[in-house]
Amino acid sequence: MRFIGSALIVVLLWSLPAAAAAPAAVGAREEVLVERDAAGTHGGRLVVALRAEPRTLNPATAADAPSREVIGRMSADLIHINRATQQTEAALASQWKRSTDGREYTLTLRQGIRFSDGHPFDADDVVFTFKVLQDERTGAPQRDLLIVGGQPVRVTKVDEYTVRVTMAQPYAAAERLFDSIAILPRHLLAEAYSKGVTGNMWSLATPSSAIAGLGPYRLKEYVAGQRLVLERNPYYWKTDSAKRRLPYIDELVFLFTGNEDAQVIRFQSGDSDVLSRASADNFAVLARDQQARRYQLKDLGPSLEYNFLFFNQNDLTGKNLPELATRQQWFADVGFRRAVSRAIDREGIARLVYRGRAVPLWGNVSPGNRLWVNSAIPRQPRSVSEARAILKASGFTWREDGTLLDRRGCPVTFTIITSSTSAQRTEMATVIQADLKELGMDVQVVPLEFRALVDRVFHTFDYDASILGLGGGDADPNGEMNVWLSSGGNHLWRLGQKTPATPWEAEIDWLMQKQLITLDYRERKRLYDRVQTIVAEQLPFIFLAAPHILVGARADLGNFQPSVLDHHTLWNVERLFFANERSQTSRQIATGPAERRLQPAQDHGRESVEPRLQPARDQRGQRK
Repeated sequence: MRFIGSALIVVLLWSLPAAAAAPAAVGAREEVLVERDAAGTHGGRLVVALRAEPRTLNPATAADAPSREVIGRMSADLIHINRATQQTEAALASQWKRSTDGREYTLTLRQGIRFSDGHPFDADDVVFTFKVLQDERTGAPQRDLLIVGGQPVRVTKVDEYTVRVTMAQPYAAAERLFDSIAILPRHLLAEAYSKGVTGNMWSLATPSSAIAGLGPYRLKEYVAGQRLVLERNPYYWKTDSAKRRLPYIDELVFLFTGNEDAQVIRFQSGDSDVLSRASADNFAVLARDQQARRYQLKDLGPSLEYNFLFFNQNDLTGKNLPELATRQQWFADVGFRRAVSRAIDREGIARLVYRGRAVPLWGNVSPGNRLWVNSAIPRQPRSVSEARAILKASGFTWREDGTLLDRRGCPVTFTIITSSTSAQRTEMATVIQADLKELGMDVQVVPLEFRALVDRVFHTFDYDASILGLGGGDADPNGEMNVWLSSGGNHLWRLGQKTPATPWEAEIDWLMQKQLITLDYRERKRLYDRVQTIVAEQLPFIFLAAPHILVGARADLGNFQPSVLDHHTLWNVERLFFANERSQTSRQIATGPAERRLQPAQDHGRESVEPRLQPARDQRGQRK
């Protein structure tokens, strides 16, 4: 993080009405969920700084981390994964029953609860939600998860408060599937769906009156480039043990900071109350001021996230990128990818980029995921000599000056794109650049604005290689279907496959579909171990490191229970409260360039960390 001593800071006093929508009285026939161990006081405003602006407020299409972070506080699911226990628990469905063959679930819905606009919730909303997500026109990232045994999951209405979910085959850990499904309001979106435009609904410009959910908060205000404000959902269906309706905190304010450094400065100065996923450098700086500034910091250990380098192997038909098509001959060569992998100093990345608060990775499952990690995956140390031998066996040669040449005698040169708002990934790319130079490769690192990077990776395919991150959600392999299925929306190295491009991808397709319907844990583990082995051998992703989860919060924030599972700090936002009385009727908020008050111990020329890309789900690893 560079120190900028002369940067100006613009501070404005902004005041939001202190009185949020008063909680509605709990109805006699309202089947609320009582959080018996919840204890807190109502009032206050919780401020969270985001590194980037959300792209949408549509739960059916959101794929970026900022969007899902906001949407997750506005929506609710049928069955929920408790981030503290990592076990499933009742949510909008008060109870459920599984058939003996594991193919059918009958869910009983809570009666008398309402969306945030006051409209009643019932089985029609559940059936409608699954219809929207399964419709190809919507473009929902969850769609792959709702296909079992080659057939869509079928959801039917039994009565007003009962739905039946039927699958072509048994679905392993099916209860966890429902955690990813934000229930949509049929009364607001049915017309759009009939016109085939549901995926285009609920942009940031949508009036708050046109958006409703079942989460603890609802949209109040959006100011482009500055903030998004949520207010308490007065009809939220959870109460504490005293039958007081949750959430405790009146308003939830998301500030848009642009990068991690500015985000951390806001937290350090007291402009924000919660910090999710700090870098190791910033975490160390914050720790020095922890007692004086009265905030709490926690290192939760290795995350479930995996960072990786990958090469563009997409079908470029119609893209008019002839030079890239030529370089793709290298990228498609598994020998080339293996050589790159052997030349990368993963231990050095964990030590230098993350200051020791990370673990090196050779596979897609972090050691933090003890239930599913394949411990037999080889952890090969860096070896330039081995990498050179692999390249030689693949037909590469060297000039006298050390430049690597392909079979045609062309120098091997390519570009790695990263997000300009990602300090760690940009620094990882720089480390890799130096490592590969020892092989004679000329590698350029090009940071791009995050949206521009996403556009290249997912749409134009105009890039050579990139460093991104996936994971961070549920530990169960089903959350990775969107990544490893050849047709998956996060099958990043070669998107849009109608049939598997290679035999090993076809085998992974079979394995992932098989584990999906296997109910025995040991057999599922064997199948998923094989997936991890194939991935480690073929290296569509060259895995680098899994960072520790480093978080913080104000010292007086009660019920703060950060989790290894995403969302790490706001998963129980309805229970958070301020232990000390604070009305927060007005607050000084920096709206201009943030003054660099935070000085790291060393200057590594780093900028920031962008939200991680994740597979299909926020809670279970959606792209970020």
